[in-house]
Amino acid sequence: MRKKIESISQETIRRIALYLRSIRKLSRQNLTIISSSQISNHLSVTPDQFRKDLSYFGSLGKPGVGYKVEPLVKHLEKILGVDSERRIILVGVGKLGSALLAYPGFLSFNFRFVAAFDNDAEKIGKVIQGIKIQDISKMRKKILHFDVDLAILAVPAESAQSVAEKLVECGIRGILNFAPVNLNLPQDVYVLDVDMGTELMVLSYFSRRVLL
Repeated sequence: MRKKIESISQETIRRIALYLRSIRKLSRQNLTIISSSQISNHLSVTPDQFRKDLSYFGSLGKPGVGYKVEPLVKHLEKILGVDSERRIILVGVGKLGSALLAYPGFLSFNFRFVAAFDNDAEKIGKVIQGIKIQDISKMRKKILHFDVDLAILAVPAESAQSVAEKLVECGIRGILNFAPVNLNLPQDVYVLDVDMGTELMVLSYFSRRVLL
């Protein structure tokens, strides 16, 4: 089973997350049973792709009947590890970091900020959404205290590598990286890069092709 799970692609997990978000919306419409066709109508996937993605983890559906919404939601939450609270920390509380702390959407998927860090004396001590910004030198103590293994990195590119290395030393195993730089970290640390400049260039390219 471990070998099978390790072979699952990032794209598959992204789709699983999108399925969860979509099915949650459908559940708010008081639907108790949904079909793979209903899911595919909300997302750019085929019913076959949906069924294939779920088959990696054991499908709950019945041919000709569909999927019970509530058990399916719980199943997807367990797959993604958000069936219980996931604590996260933020490093770098500039404009982007401050906006991330204030974003309410994380809570809806069981992600809760427990600490935020910066090295700017003018920011340290301030409180955003109930989270007090602390000196980055206290990072190790807080990570151990809260037993955190996920971090969001929103620091300048020139300091991202050194800060990321400190996070790994403190036990962080998953980093959402907003710094426009590739991090060189151990293979057992999963890094997901969010480079908004690159994404906008990709968007620019494809939007221009539509007009050609």
